[in-house]
Amino acid sequence: MLCTRDGYLAFISMQSWMFISSFEEFREDFLSKASIVSMAHIGERGFDSIGGAVVSTTAFVANNRAEPDKTGIFIKLTDGRNEMEKSALLLSVASRTNVSAMFKVSAADLARIPGTPIAYWTSESVRLAFSNGEPLGSMAYPRKGNTTTDNARFLRFWPEVSICDTSFDEKSDEAFTSGDKTWAPYNKGGGYRKWHGFNDFLINWKGGGAEIKAIPHSVIANEKFFFTPGWTWSTVSTGRFAVRAFGPGYVFDNGGCCIFGKRELLDKVGPFMNSSVFTALFSEINPTLNFQSGEVAKVPVVDKLFTLKVHSGHAIAKSDWDAYETSWDFTTLPLLSPDYRGDTLEASYARLRAHWQGMTDAMQRLEEENNRIFIDAYGLQDELTPEVPLEEITLTCNPAYRYGVKGSEEDRETRLRADTMAEFLSYAVGCMFGRYSLDAPGLILANQGERLEDYLARIPEPSFVPDADNVIPVLDGDWFADDITERFRLFLRVTFGEAHFRENLRYVEEALGKDIRKYFTRDFYADHVKRYKKRPIYWMFSSPKGTFNALIYMHRYRGDTVSVLLNDYLREFISKLIAERERLEKLSDDPTATQGQRTKALKEAGVVAKQIDELNEWEREVIFPLAQQQIEIDLDDGVKANYPKFGSALKKIPGLEAKDD
Repeated sequence: MLCTRDGYLAFISMQSWMFISSFEEFREDFLSKASIVSMAHIGERGFDSIGGAVVSTTAFVANNRAEPDKTGIFIKLTDGRNEMEKSALLLSVASRTNVSAMFKVSAADLARIPGTPIAYWTSESVRLAFSNGEPLGSMAYPRKGNTTTDNARFLRFWPEVSICDTSFDEKSDEAFTSGDKTWAPYNKGGGYRKWHGFNDFLINWKGGGAEIKAIPHSVIANEKFFFTPGWTWSTVSTGRFAVRAFGPGYVFDNGGCCIFGKRELLDKVGPFMNSSVFTALFSEINPTLNFQSGEVAKVPVVDKLFTLKVHSGHAIAKSDWDAYETSWDFTTLPLLSPDYRGDTLEASYARLRAHWQGMTDAMQRLEEENNRIFIDAYGLQDELTPEVPLEEITLTCNPAYRYGVKGSEEDRETRLRADTMAEFLSYAVGCMFGRYSLDAPGLILANQGERLEDYLARIPEPSFVPDADNVIPVLDGDWFADDITERFRLFLRVTFGEAHFRENLRYVEEALGKDIRKYFTRDFYADHVKRYKKRPIYWMFSSPKGTFNALIYMHRYRGDTVSVLLNDYLREFISKLIAERERLEKLSDDPTATQGQRTKALKEAGVVAKQIDELNEWEREVIFPLAQQQIEIDLDDGVKANYPKFGSALKKIPGLEAKDD
């Protein structure tokens, strides 16, 4: 005991004991023996000498006597952004000029919320909801999942592996195992997104997860729910709570908790969990950004929930998610869809942008209507409003969500158009490699070692023929017929016609803010690495100073690919540079040329000579030895294991070696 019976204790501490579940027993024991007389909830940034949001504190006075019905005085200072603002707020409450930050609550009131969090700000309407409702966990099954202990070994970003070794929708563990597949979808959390999305990862579940289970300290939790449909959320998030629907076929992680139940129940629970009412109720139990399944289970559900006619935004959100090539259900680029095609690229984008705005508006109306329904059902009209800010409409096609609202609307529109054109170029490169086709939906070449022959077996008469040898030069000029810039120009002609070719090319370049060649040589690969979460599927062979660059598609990589790059491209390019140097040297000595022309030619000849030296050394020290080794890769090992095998031949990816979460 720190004080005598009926004595008083003044204390300042971290605030964690007030809320998190690991202190639940402590709170119940403490309030059964003592009562809080007063509390100043300081929160973070209460001490200027401690920078940032490192320490979150509370100061309180307790009486060593339990009086459950006696009210204590609580002062909420968490809105103050620094020591001075919190001090001013405290003084305003003390002088009665500000009563909005002061609350009078008894221990009995606190105990009405499951887990007895010190949620002193809770209204009587919210307390009634907890008193009258049934815990969500009594009718559905919120659960946490696996801890593999070695994510780098067992998880993959889905584009990394062969699609033929993946099964996306098996209805049971037995069905998956009997299909002799390796990779299954894996719920692992993500950022803030509602209804659908963040379907990025696969887990090695071959033989029912035999390799993972063989590790003594791995944790396979709630396995009976694997391959069952439900809703998932990010256990740790930087934003608000949100759930996303998933179908059969998934295994799940502790970072991607899930809730399961009967279909008719889940049809109500999902929209409820994406509502402002659920957020408000959940924040009473857990005002942190760590959303554990045990806390979710405590949220009260009223009887009316089962009769409400609510709406799901899943179809809209899935359509949005699948419109991008990083979705495994991606079929074709919306910009090329007949639904939005105009005579020009500009007209097509305008139609697509109008469609995106319609999707965003429809989702906002749907979510606000759901909020109205749930607010009425819980009697929280005085607590909550149904409005949903535009930036919380979590569709990628919504620039307010995608980029945030700090900048202007004009800036967001400019970024959206630029990113859409970059996605157009990325899809074009996919068609160049045969990953996609203009003549068939979805993935075409997406298995290890596939070749042009495999593509032609599926698409006998393609309107745009993929690259034959899986090497596409990315250079500063038209040195090769299959140079990436020339290939894109052909792609643009095929997709939008010859009549408006120059207009369309100009539109792309204006959107990107640079000409196509500069984009491909300077920005494309960085964009690709970012789009594929530092697990690129197109690999950039790049000389030390970037004089020579060429892309390959890792799924089409073969043991002789580096030899093809060496003999058909690098050495050929060096020969062309030697010829160019000789031309420039000749021009520098040409008496018929002007002095300016001769001086410029001499300077350029010196630059080319240095480029030749760079490439000769790179060939000798790096590329030729690699070509002799005929390195083999296994897509199942992932980019992180395969990419470093090529050392300095490939463009460095910052962060590739970082530990996987």
